[in-house]
Amino acid sequence: MRVRRRFRALLTTGTVATTLAAAGVLAIITSHPASAATARQVEKLNRGVVSVRSGSDNLVSWRLLGTDPSGVSFNVYRGSTKVTSSPITNSTNYLDAGAAAGSSYTVRPVISGAEQTASEASLNFANGYLDVPISPPSGGTTPDGVAYTYAANDASVGDLDADGQYEIILKWDPTNAKDNSQSGYTGNVFIDAYRLTGGRMWRIDLGRNIRAGAHYTQFQVYDYDGDGKAEVAMKTADATVDGVGTVIGSSGADYRNSSGYVLSGPEFLTVFNGQTGAARSTVNYAPARGTVSSWGDSYGNRVDRFLAGTAYLDGARPSLIMSRGYYTRTVIVAWDFRNGALTRRWTFDSNSAGSQYTGQGNHQLSIADVDADGKDEIIYGAMCINDNGSVLWATGMGHGDAMHVGDLVPSRAGLEVFKVDEETAKPGSYLADAKTGAILWQTATGADNGRGVSGDIYAGSAGAESWSASDTTLRSATGASLGREPSSINFLAWWDGDPVRELLDGTHIDKYGTSADTRLLTGSGVHSNNGTKSTPSLSGDILGDWREEVIWPTTNNTALRIYSTGNVTTTRIPTLMHDIQYREAIAWQNTAYNQPPHPSFFIGNGMAAVGQPSVYTP
Repeated sequence: MRVRRRFRALLTTGTVATTLAAAGVLAIITSHPASAATARQVEKLNRGVVSVRSGSDNLVSWRLLGTDPSGVSFNVYRGSTKVTSSPITNSTNYLDAGAAAGSSYTVRPVISGAEQTASEASLNFANGYLDVPISPPSGGTTPDGVAYTYAANDASVGDLDADGQYEIILKWDPTNAKDNSQSGYTGNVFIDAYRLTGGRMWRIDLGRNIRAGAHYTQFQVYDYDGDGKAEVAMKTADATVDGVGTVIGSSGADYRNSSGYVLSGPEFLTVFNGQTGAARSTVNYAPARGTVSSWGDSYGNRVDRFLAGTAYLDGARPSLIMSRGYYTRTVIVAWDFRNGALTRRWTFDSNSAGSQYTGQGNHQLSIADVDADGKDEIIYGAMCINDNGSVLWATGMGHGDAMHVGDLVPSRAGLEVFKVDEETAKPGSYLADAKTGAILWQTATGADNGRGVSGDIYAGSAGAESWSASDTTLRSATGASLGREPSSINFLAWWDGDPVRELLDGTHIDKYGTSADTRLLTGSGVHSNNGTKSTPSLSGDILGDWREEVIWPTTNNTALRIYSTGNVTTTRIPTLMHDIQYREAIAWQNTAYNQPPHPSFFIGNGMAAVGQPSVYTP
């Protein structure tokens, strides 16, 4: 069996105080204390028990934690009655056939023959879904007289109050949100936090000086300081109002020009308290916009292209990644949030790194330990930035709209990158070695290829399959033609009982077949987000066993409707949220053109048994 990357031990010593200007690192700020780490910090989650009604049965599923002992098994209780005849060892789900709808369940771990304390009570998915009530902001009218309302948009999750259960952090976009290429005023952007059991915790109003649109507000939700409670980080400006009503900067400032763009005035980066929404640390956003035209145009499109992520740059604890630009100049900044303050770790700037690194960014990024040194890299598109802020590799293939990073070819060592290209002179898509950037296979040139997906959706071919909008066939892990492409080129989700992944698009989930796709789920009374991108608010392993939930807003935007599978599985995998690469992917999923998450190891047909990761909780 292959030794999986996420279980490696890490040992780091010394301090970082080296300037790497020649490699494009403008600053590595101060020193970082010596550390010796063999595990990475993760959230202290509860069991996430859910009961999903399916016909006359209840499917009960729960988390296998990354911190559980390897031999743990589970008893399931309906109320005070144990319903399992013996502890469950081969999965983390149980079908309670013929049980009453609305039954309450707990699970109790069994370790070395001794039954442990009961979990929290199950969340009840009465119709296959759970509704979390939300409250839209009031609409308004722009300075030029255009009325707007609000729709629930992208979401993320984090344990904001250290109770072991995720809360949902939701972005509200006005109906007049704009692409950067479009002129016009927009309404304010709001960020809310909601408990799964109901109730809004806080609301942040980003104010008139943050424009609304897919490329402006990338928010990160993660426990950066290791206190067990997640923070929320995003770009702010004068007139942003935090969750307790405190204004950041000047409350009356208005930097919008007659075209609706915000091309002057201060820009900030703020870390908010996840439990209260109060601003904890605000610094100047880096890099500053400077001269607008230096980013590729003079009217304000390319200067305001932002990406965000979270990466374990020291191998043990998370850092915040914020950036600006990808069509021409690219600047990526790594921040640490410790002891209530933001400090800059390093800055990469293509202006000093070299012109070969301009224009290599995507409309999203990915984070992964691609070189197996225990520290994360930032895969920015056609280039990869090392954990210290230097360039690890660049393919020179330029900008693209979609990218997938994971163990896509389990027969070879390391991770792979599947990427589509917008430049017609470049290959429409390609698969590359994530450590070196070496191209493993590629498809024809000549198209602006706007969509691409990679994942094991077909058991008839080993490893992940890949497909894209400009190609005419499904590709094997080695690039060979497999025939009919899936009906969608969008998201992925593990939904049914086998480890082969399903297709998530719009408000439905399908199973790929060589002659036709089979519909597994159609969301009821919900809408997808982001126009033709047709993405959910969030999809990921946020509850139950390792399979993924999907969150869509209801049509009237009064609830987030969470769907969880009702299918039995005999596959046992620790919660994917304790796999660092996957957890980071959930954090960056809301960034610009949303993409589905991938873990650091292969899940699919013929996969190896999955052991416990090397992680710790604060």
